Amino acid sequence: MQTYRDVFAVGEFRTLFAGATAGVAGSTVTMLALSTLVYAHTGSPFLAAVAYLAGFLPQALGALVLGGLADRLPPRLLLAGWEAVHACALAVLALGVLPVWGMPALLMAAGLADSVAAAARNALVADLLPGNGYVLGRSVLNIAVGAMQIAGFGGGALLLSLVGPTAAMWAGAGTAAVVAVLYRLGLRARAPRATERRSLAGARLLLGDRDLRGLLLVQWAPNGLIVGAEALYVPYAGDSAGVLFVAAAGGMLVGDAVVGRWTTPESRLRLGVPLYVLLAAPYLLFLLRPEVWMAAALVAVASFGFAGHLGTQERYLAALPERMRGQGLGLAGSGMLSAQALAASLTGALAEGVPVPVAMALAGLASLTATACLIRHLRPVTRPADRRV
Repeated sequence: MQTYRDVFAVGEFRTLFAGATAGVAGSTVTMLALSTLVYAHTGSPFLAAVAYLAGFLPQALGALVLGGLADRLPPRLLLAGWEAVHACALAVLALGVLPVWGMPALLMAAGLADSVAAAARNALVADLLPGNGYVLGRSVLNIAVGAMQIAGFGGGALLLSLVGPTAAMWAGAGTAAVVAVLYRLGLRARAPRATERRSLAGARLLLGDRDLRGLLLVQWAPNGLIVGAEALYVPYAGDSAGVLFVAAAGGMLVGDAVVGRWTTPESRLRLGVPLYVLLAAPYLLFLLRPEVWMAAALVAVASFGFAGHLGTQERYLAALPERMRGQGLGLAGSGMLSAQALAASLTGALAEGVPVPVAMALAGLASLTATACLIRHLRPVTRPADRRV
């Protein structure tokens, strides 16, 4: 596969694409509504940051303990069933029966199971799009994430201004229900990829291999720390925070489009370090406390650097044994989300004691430090996967 047209010629990928884009839009609206609600009630940057990424915090734990289910359960049943459960959880949020602290707690509980569904979805992409098709598929899904985040933040901001956060949460619940139906009707039945029970044992094997562990850390640390800075957009910009969120999503969209479509595996390798540096360096300028329009430009430039993740994913997939593809990709994705949520919590806590722009710049410096420490793992893995695990 060489073009996006080739990727979209696969009918089941079109279903996954539609489900992923709709799900991201719904989740973005819900996250924005919850973060705004918690910040309005508490005035705490720390609690607002935790609420923004509450569902991501436990995903690494879910991948470690439950990740093997991604290979042991039929993917259509798993994906459709989870979206139905997710819709019910969001409906509980929309009903307003939980206290403020209970809303993030519910999303954290849901995040445990969400890690398994994400693993199954990523593995199915790899199955449907072999070879270079996987990078193209991940690229177009990342582009969709950026586009739907723009739509989600715009639509969420509109809903919040017109009818408040409750309507936004109902919109998220309805979207999840639609995605459940889409997966049920648009994916064909498949047998599980594996039958043995090995969630914890498989995680130990993946984390025990030095090269695989290094590739996992590259996927988790640099961009996770930057999302910690992103979680402070609301305290930094107040009512104009949506401008920064849209700029971040737009920069990521352009980066994935350019790097995913117009680079080769060799050039993606060469671009890895520069892109990870670009991801963090603009946030150092937040020490100057730029106005919102300049901050948006810096955020957009930095978010282009998220495309460095494509080359890392490609090398990681090549190193994984096929029988552990679901669990391995799930651990990578869920660990990344948990790292992002942890970084958001830490930068939010830091912002309780130092000015918000300083906390954002420190997050950028930490990301650059992580890239420097992990730079050797940006080289390709050359040993055969079957000798690793």
